[in-house]
Amino acid sequence: MASFIKTENSNFIFNESNYNILIVEDSRSVNKILVHTFSELNYNCFSSFCLKEAYHILENNKIDFIMLDINLPDGNSFELIKKLENSWKKIFVLTTESDIQFRDLSYQKGIIDFILKDKEFFHKINEIPKTIEKLEKNRFKTILIIDDSFVVQKQIKNIFENRLYKVKTACNSKEALEILNKGIIDLIFLDLELKNDNGLNFLKKNKTEIINIRKIPVMIISGSISSSTTREALRNGAVDVIKKPYVIEELILKVDLWIDYKRKDEELLNSRQILQEYKDSVDEISIVSKANSSGVITYVNDKFCEISGYSKKELLGKNHNIVRHKDSLSSTFKDIWYTISVLKKAWQGNIKNKKKDGTFYWVKALIKPILNKNNEVVEYIGLRTDITEDIQVNNYFKTKLDTTVLNLKDAINLSKEYENAINESNILSRLDLNFKFTYANDQFCLLTGFNKNELLGKSQSIIFHKDFDNLYIKDFQKTVKTGKIWKGLIHNKSKNGTSYWLNTTAIPIKNETQEIIEYLIIEQDITELFELHKDIEETQREMIYKIGEIGESRSSETGNHVKRVASYSKELALLAGLSKEDAELLFTASPMHDIGKIGIADEILKKEESLTEQEVEVMKTHTQIGFDIFKNSNKPILKSAAMIALTHHEKWDGSGYPKALKGEDIHIFGRITAITDVFDALGSKRVYKEAWKDEDIIILFKEQKAKHFDPNLVDLFINNLPVFLKIRNTYTDDVNLY
Repeated sequence: MASFIKTENSNFIFNESNYNILIVEDSRSVNKILVHTFSELNYNCFSSFCLKEAYHILENNKIDFIMLDINLPDGNSFELIKKLENSWKKIFVLTTESDIQFRDLSYQKGIIDFILKDKEFFHKINEIPKTIEKLEKNRFKTILIIDDSFVVQKQIKNIFENRLYKVKTACNSKEALEILNKGIIDLIFLDLELKNDNGLNFLKKNKTEIINIRKIPVMIISGSISSSTTREALRNGAVDVIKKPYVIEELILKVDLWIDYKRKDEELLNSRQILQEYKDSVDEISIVSKANSSGVITYVNDKFCEISGYSKKELLGKNHNIVRHKDSLSSTFKDIWYTISVLKKAWQGNIKNKKKDGTFYWVKALIKPILNKNNEVVEYIGLRTDITEDIQVNNYFKTKLDTTVLNLKDAINLSKEYENAINESNILSRLDLNFKFTYANDQFCLLTGFNKNELLGKSQSIIFHKDFDNLYIKDFQKTVKTGKIWKGLIHNKSKNGTSYWLNTTAIPIKNETQEIIEYLIIEQDITELFELHKDIEETQREMIYKIGEIGESRSSETGNHVKRVASYSKELALLAGLSKEDAELLFTASPMHDIGKIGIADEILKKEESLTEQEVEVMKTHTQIGFDIFKNSNKPILKSAAMIALTHHEKWDGSGYPKALKGEDIHIFGRITAITDVFDALGSKRVYKEAWKDEDIIILFKEQKAKHFDPNLVDLFINNLPVFLKIRNTYTDDVNLY
């Protein structure tokens, strides 16, 4: 059997504010409680009290989850369940019915769960958010069904795809092994009676890899199960044996249970790995030792041995007194032992130690007791930093500034010299507690264009550039108010409006009682470096446009087409909630969406009459060609360009090419570019066609909503049409942008 490929699941952060919940409940009190419960958790809630209101909300909003009462004033909700059974909307039924047949039928129609309106109702409601989060995490879990009955395959596949699992199917062991070799499988349904095959033999043969190494839960499912079969299945690693016909609800509960168990096991392994990483990091930068509850050394790292001069063999089993220097006071060690063993608290301080060769070293130490659940000391861990050089420097300056060597006048003069050196080499200013200028040096005035009289008493905001992020300013002020040093880049403007960038360090200055009395701002002008970086980025973007034009020019498109598509795409990305960084990435990469056309022969690409069926297939290959050009790049822009080239002809309903991807399986960059590319192509005049009227393009978009195009993106585009028309008017084909 070939070695199985192991890959990692996608990282996933669950954010409640990304989900819309519709509550359909005629009881106003229950409805209100549900809305309050989910709104408090940051979900976006819509409320209705009858079917008519529910239909109206569904038609005008993107709804992810529905809390649905069965009996409503204007009808039975089962008709709504039937209508939505093939949609991506997930339904939780609120009911007083406990009929098993009704529940089984409903599960087949796409219901996620039934919430009985009994005395435990409100407790169950509080469990729904956990279920929703698990459902979203299911998108990264894959179930494999090994069964030669297509009816069984389809039924189980529909049930678990409704719960957002990825589901793969195999009719025999050969197909199953091929699927297992290609990627991660999180749970297996295995039929014992496969065509020309035996499921139990398959399990026995592959037990080591499936059960022991990959730890995949295997659920046996069969029409004929004996006690001996059950025993053999469990003995060979199966987690459950289920007899057909099965109860759907039982099947769902068991699968969710094992997937959740596997998820928690993965999280535990991940936590252990992270913990080990933390431990390795501490070992890398700190001088570490451990001691048992009696103070005997049980572990030292290499840095401890390196600084002390002792080997591990010489240290293990000894007391820390082995490195105690004669200058260290006994009272210090009594204080340490009392703090960590009696008070059971961490001790921090500086300690002078002795090396094996008799010389000394200083460490800044943190010694912490490790306690068990009974609050008993299990061991002590010591983390130390070598501060020998710091102590020596401090002692040197203490000696230099001692009044027996330097009188007060000399000390003041020395201080002035340091101040002058800093003043000459930096842009300096000082702010009061209200962030108003109290001082600015000559270099500050020269850069800003303001004289000192114009600055003193004025707010720091007088020099902030209008593009400087307000959140960044708040972070700067919040940090220094807490007494911490703030470092970062600040975008300012001079008196004459010139823009400049400063590498800034803001230091809170404290008096002897540790109260902040002012803020010292030390800065360096990095405008030239920043502008150089900006020029490099602009040059890269210009090159990308030129590359994009190569593909477009071969099919008689204009250079401005790629600029319009790039600008449309950026605006639509921001409207869709993508970050500024992702929107900028799409803006830069989208001009290369048709770069693959360079690989299409002129007799097909520039053919004036209709293409033959075979020529159409050749033309479609430009998506794969474009992907292949950039696929091996590690640069984010080119990786994005590869994805856009490959997916911008995919369609929401799965009828596109080259992969026939469907819905949100199409990368968001591809879905956005699909809309912006079509909008610009239809709205532009070409030698072979006239430009469409805007109203005709909008009619087409509405017709192709949820067919060709992402329905949410279509709504955003149409509702913000003036934004896109403004871009089109800016980059017309008769404007030369270079």
